[in-house]
Amino acid sequence: MSANFSPAVRAGDLLLVSGQASVDDSGIFVPGDFEAQVRRSIENVQTVLRAHGLELTDVLRVGAYDHELTDLKRFNEIYSEYFAGPRPARTTLTGCLGGGVLFEMDVMAWCSGRKDADG
Repeated sequence: MSANFSPAVRAGDLLLVSGQASVDDSGIFVPGDFEAQVRRSIENVQTVLRAHGLELTDVLRVGAYDHELTDLKRFNEIYSEYFAGPRPARTTLTGCLGGGVLFEMDVMAWCSGRKDADG
């Protein structure tokens, strides 16, 4: 399966990672409950970051897309397992997915070192 987008694009010191859903290495959707889809999405983000020599600690911004508002509390719990403080800036949209996709995530990472939180 050929996607019509790049998994990531580097722009100067930033790496922009395209939306990562619950898909396998060949891009085939892997169904599962909400938690399984969140974990697979975050692990897919990690895979793309690591291919560029980065880790989740280099992430500055997260875009999270959640099918159901009722899943937001569980998402925050899982998110906290993967992202420690200072956490990235984040925007979370709910009610925006369909077709069995319960979660998707994109990120922006800094390629030149560790981030610092403001305030």
